[in-house]
Amino acid sequence: MGEGLSDPKQRRKGRGAVSNAASARVTAQQREPAEDGWDTLDAELAERADTVVGTDASRSILTRNQSPDVPFDRSINPYKGCEHGCVYCFARPTHAYLDLSPGLDFETRIFAKPNAAELLRTALNKRGYTPDVVTLGANTDPYQPVERRLRITRTVLEVLAEANHPVCIVTKGAGVARDADILGEMGRKKLARVMISVTTLDRELARKLEPRASTPGRRLDALARLTDAGAATGVLAAPMIPAVNDHELEGIIAAAAKTGAQSAGYVLLRLPHEIKDLFAEWLDAYYPDRKDRVLNRVRASRDGALNDSTWGQRLTGAGQYAELLAKRFRIACSKHGLNTNRWDLDTTQFRPPERDGRQGRLF
Repeated sequence: MGEGLSDPKQRRKGRGAVSNAASARVTAQQREPAEDGWDTLDAELAERADTVVGTDASRSILTRNQSPDVPFDRSINPYKGCEHGCVYCFARPTHAYLDLSPGLDFETRIFAKPNAAELLRTALNKRGYTPDVVTLGANTDPYQPVERRLRITRTVLEVLAEANHPVCIVTKGAGVARDADILGEMGRKKLARVMISVTTLDRELARKLEPRASTPGRRLDALARLTDAGAATGVLAAPMIPAVNDHELEGIIAAAAKTGAQSAGYVLLRLPHEIKDLFAEWLDAYYPDRKDRVLNRVRASRDGALNDSTWGQRLTGAGQYAELLAKRFRIACSKHGLNTNRWDLDTTQFRPPERDGRQGRLF
């Protein structure tokens, strides 16, 4: 297979998106790259695509959803935008609501929520609050690189642990193992589950698809550490991309099983809104010889489109290819003993945390 174009204008070192060319759906501005004759536009972006971290001023922290095919109704996202740079990320279009591009802006303009723990403490103390599993990482990754410095996710976990509130984490960041002390203790109480997404076992492919995410090997190591600590763990083979990484499905499940992970899931590539153009650019840059095959197979699994938001099949698709992928997944899980037992998290242990986190409980 060809390696794509070698022109540096087609790639951004350490970034997943090739450009900011795709205009946002809801912005008042339309973006169009223009060359000034000095070759500075693309050269600057190729050499410098620094990450800028701003502050998100949200006054609430729990996001609610009513999607019937999503196994949770509330989530917390400590960050808007994600430096991991996964080119296929379904969360990219949310940056349009900030008047920013879902392309390079999404992975270079990050907004942190430094008061997330305080907002959560307030939310859990509201009269009539009913506990249920809260998901960290439902939209953007709670263990992206900036978390090493800001530690916002850690402070959120500390509040959840204090309240005995169940949590499920979805991440590509091996940094989640840093919090094995909290997650292990919560896991032993049936209060914590960690799902680590492994898209590929091929380090070079991972560098192209998700350039600033942890390497596949480090993610598997994190799964092993968290399992040993006592947390319930699983792997997400996500997304499966036709003609790019779909042949690795069985290998990913086998590798996760060796770490002691108990469960697995997968998602078929989705290309909603601006992502379809960003992903097409990525294919042009890295795999132009298979671009048509990839997109045509996605269309065959999405009722002729590049995305189908129909509940019940938006995550796994429909049609012959999607059915074969689902069958392969079931066989692989059965072979390696995954998804054999339900691990339901416990909501009965919840107690509201102290209103002021600086004080401990007296009784």
